[in-house]
Amino acid sequence: MTVSRIEDFALERYFARFEFAVRHQLSASDVEPLTLREVLSFADEETEGQWDQLVLGYTESLGLPALRREIARGYEHLEPAHVLVVAGEEGIFLAMHALLSPEDEVVVVTPAYQSLHAVPRSIGAHVREVTLRPERSWELDPRDVERALTRRTRVIAINFPHNPTGAHIRREVQQRLVDIAESVGAVLLSDEVYRDLEYDESHRLSAAADLSTTAVSLGVMSKSFALAGLRIGWVATRNAALLDRIARLKDYTTICSSAPSELLALIALRARDRVLERSRSIVASNLHVAGEFMASHADELEWVPPRAGSVAFPRFTRRDAGQMSRQLIERESVLLLPGTVFGADAAHFRLGLGRRDFPLALEKLGRLL
Repeated sequence: MTVSRIEDFALERYFARFEFAVRHQLSASDVEPLTLREVLSFADEETEGQWDQLVLGYTESLGLPALRREIARGYEHLEPAHVLVVAGEEGIFLAMHALLSPEDEVVVVTPAYQSLHAVPRSIGAHVREVTLRPERSWELDPRDVERALTRRTRVIAINFPHNPTGAHIRREVQQRLVDIAESVGAVLLSDEVYRDLEYDESHRLSAAADLSTTAVSLGVMSKSFALAGLRIGWVATRNAALLDRIARLKDYTTICSSAPSELLALIALRARDRVLERSRSIVASNLHVAGEFMASHADELEWVPPRAGSVAFPRFTRRDAGQMSRQLIERESVLLLPGTVFGADAAHFRLGLGRRDFPLALEKLGRLL
């Protein structure tokens, strides 16, 4: 496993500087976190007893068996053996290292979470970007992906529902991406961390790992399940050889997960209907507020309304998002994330729709405008 001069993670460095120094987070990508008391209130008799008797030792490197079973229940064709529990974005890091060698090529849909393109570059792979554009309503044309392919393409990395734009794709587009990847022997690496936060249930896609035996689906407890503090995620694929390589690489990173985190994740997943309904309710309410705000400030702001997930990517029509962010921090103790951390222009910024104080934070932005 080779890591050479990986670039600083712009988003995380920005958050490290400001996130915990402000009162309101207007650009958070997760949903209002559940409290420990709330999660434990979901426990059934079995998991309540396990929590009371929990031993704080090493855990199984593949993940708690009951947790892997519960994760697999969220897929159509996967079994627990197809699931590896990881620590949040560790899944991207490990999967890229298992799949890539220097001089390989990766097609990445951008703007994107930086790991999807920075990790391949650190390995020595060449990244070909397929960029979503606001003038096309952030819609992905699979023909653009096809045109980016070469004989060295090993991975096609996508993320839908999309961060930071809130874009989504149709089933036929997803199937086309599966077909494209299989036609050239590439792995479709599908970051699905916002799955289950669709505004219309009919827009929910099948997991990529359900559609293809070679595709990889990535999930986390951080976004839709509102439990970022657990640092629990997973890699799901029916490609047994690939999953084994990822598991062997994990021996050099986290080795195994936190025992309390695994059990709390299991409790939340067993109560997934209640947890997800809470998340969707918060996002739906804030989406309505955001729509009214954008309409009332149409001379200052414009956006393509998001189609799914807990984020959107508006832009200032006459201002610099970096300057606005600094002023919001200083004057209103509100954090806004400039689009430049995603490699976008200086006008765009990420808007987080998942926090309960969103209306108040948005009001403070309006006051600054």
